[in-house]
Amino acid sequence: MPLPLLSLLIWIPIVAGLVVLRAGSDTARGRTRWLALGGAVAGFLPVIPLVANFRNDVASMQFVENVRWSPTFDIAWHVGVDGISLWLAALTALTTIIIVIASWESITERTAQYFGAFLMLSGFMQGVFTSLDGMLFFISFEATLIPLYLLIGTWGHSNRSYAAVKFFFVSFLGSLMMLMSMLYLYSQTHSFDLALWRETRLGTLPQILIFLGFLAAFGVKVPMWPVHTWLPDVHLDGPTGAAVMIGMLKLGGYGLLRFALPIAPQASHFFAPMMITLSLIAVIYASLLALVQTDMRRLLAYSTVAHMGLVTLGLFVFNRIGQAGAIVQMLSYGVVSGAMLLCTGMLYDRTRTASIAEYGGVANTMPRFAAFVMLFSMANIGLPGTSGFVGEFMVLMGAIRFNFWIGAIAASTLILSAAYTLWMYKRVVFGAIANVRVAKLKDLGKREFVLLGAMALLVLAIGLDPKPFTDAIDPSVGTLLAQSERSAQPADSAPDDGGAHLQAAAPAAAVTATRTPG
Repeated sequence: MPLPLLSLLIWIPIVAGLVVLRAGSDTARGRTRWLALGGAVAGFLPVIPLVANFRNDVASMQFVENVRWSPTFDIAWHVGVDGISLWLAALTALTTIIIVIASWESITERTAQYFGAFLMLSGFMQGVFTSLDGMLFFISFEATLIPLYLLIGTWGHSNRSYAAVKFFFVSFLGSLMMLMSMLYLYSQTHSFDLALWRETRLGTLPQILIFLGFLAAFGVKVPMWPVHTWLPDVHLDGPTGAAVMIGMLKLGGYGLLRFALPIAPQASHFFAPMMITLSLIAVIYASLLALVQTDMRRLLAYSTVAHMGLVTLGLFVFNRIGQAGAIVQMLSYGVVSGAMLLCTGMLYDRTRTASIAEYGGVANTMPRFAAFVMLFSMANIGLPGTSGFVGEFMVLMGAIRFNFWIGAIAASTLILSAAYTLWMYKRVVFGAIANVRVAKLKDLGKREFVLLGAMALLVLAIGLDPKPFTDAIDPSVGTLLAQSERSAQPADSAPDDGGAHLQAAAPAAAVTATRTPG
């Protein structure tokens, strides 16, 4: 019997988090940290056979597990991965290790609760990326709010309570709208199977309402303009680890491409002009806001909004290179934004400030740190050879194929991101030593060097050889594009077959390719 790799991927970090909570204490911080690191590494182990045995030539779900939880409501423990979710699940597991190592010395109070919350958050996120059952997805999606709320509100800075409550309620209100969409789909299919939902023919008005419900939940998590205002608060007043986790793992973009586009294809095309417009506004408006920020963390928050605008743009130009580019952009910018936030956190831990005006000449006292920040800054700009270039180039190519002027406007992000990123780098890193605080800075220790070195290797690996990622993603994107193009034949014009289309859809949903290691 093959190992249930995806179940292990989800449950190992959750169980490890409970073990850390039970066994750890502030009087034994060393033991707590090593337990957390062991749990994070154990949570990464299932990724190895998943990636090694994944078939790039298969578009359907692989490593599928399907066990009925509630036959009455047709709720199942139904999980699987395709080329899209595989790399997001791998990034989740890797991010967990990175955050544990990055928080090794910066978290000195309630360490067991901190690391335990992060490990459980990792498991819930794995549930989001692997769920093939709507209710399982919803439970996992909502469960991520609890540890994130506690992490921001407990280990954040001066206005942490405001940032935590704002993040929670904005996210929760959106999730209620998503739940309404899911319940309507259940009323039509009597199932929570995502494959069946995608095969269901819905009228134009139901699709519009369903799309808006999904957009309310996932648009907040992207975050899209104008529902992005919680992110700068979390970056400013939340702990670095929470900001890195939110920055690296793109729940909103994943939700849009997994739910909104294939389940409500007509509505997706109907709202495409609006989504493209909002994306372009995000690219320009957030970049201009980043230019005037005086705090590094807020600058990176607006940079995230601008770069994620390219993701939503790529998804809604409805061509293969644009949608594939959006997925690569989610992966690559997740690594880049996480690395930039880690660098900012390292400076903050040393000086207790992230104000750009308080720095200058950091390269004189921290030359190794300055070299890493230079690499990550070039990736943030989209320099060829770095991960930031691949996704942006593909999205811009897709946008130009869709409409030249839309692509031209989107390309302004290359200029604007270079402006605010180099502006920050010049004032923080270059020049003469600004003050005594900078003069006393110590360069990277071994732990920090290894951490940033691993992030740098990821940035270069995706930038120099993106083929392993794009080869896995491309078949799934082809399927996604085909599903989102079903609007060519309006559902309203379909003959009334008395529900026979649902019966025909059920066998199609059941034919799911499974792939097990060995």
